[in-house]
Amino acid sequence: MRTIVMIDGMQAVHCVRAVQTALAMVPGISWCDVSMGRVEVEHDGRAVEPLLREAIGVAGFAVRTVHAERAVRRLPIIGDS
Repeated sequence: MRTIVMIDGMQAVHCVRAVQTALAMVPGISWCDVSMGRVEVEHDGRAVEPLLREAIGVAGFAVRTVHAERAVRRLPIIGDS
């Protein structure tokens, strides 16, 4: 699954590091990209919105919005041969 979180209050590089460190403690996250005011997270479904909000709050920031996308299973296309 992929989740995008918009964050208020991030103004410097140390803010990015603080959020990365906090998210490293959330179970199920396999990858995250943190930039000023935005976090994109790949996870196995255990990193639900309340856990993400809590981790980001511990880092000292407020979550503005959370958009979760369900994983899409890709099936092979079988053509005529």
